[in-house]
Amino acid sequence: MTHEELLALAERAAEHAYCPYSDFRVGAALLTLSGEVFCGCNVENASYGLTICAERTAVGAAVVAGHRQFSAIAIVQGAASSLEPCWPCGACRQVLAEFNLDMTVIFRAPEGLRTMTLRELLPHSFDVTRLQVP
Repeated sequence: MTHEELLALAERAAEHAYCPYSDFRVGAALLTLSGEVFCGCNVENASYGLTICAERTAVGAAVVAGHRQFSAIAIVQGAASSLEPCWPCGACRQVLAEFNLDMTVIFRAPEGLRTMTLRELLPHSFDVTRLQVP
């Protein structure tokens, strides 16, 4: 699957976002190592802290289907008037890091398609090694 195809799936997912409070639609398309794609959109809640981001919705769908290995994720702000990348929040970065710090993160940007690794987005992630007591 190409990066453009993954972005198109994320854009389609953003159309389904439930965002009555912010009107900030986000879509994500998560590619597994086996080539399957799981999409997610943000789901807001009147109790703002209970809002679920598109990235975590996609991860949840993939995990429910038995997947744990991901190679890439495309993230877009749907119907955006700006082409600025829709950066994942810190919580989403950490959730994605649980599965693969080297996954490719794909965005649209003013200069065109932009990619980077999750490790670049979250250089000092918390991981299981921190849980081990010496």
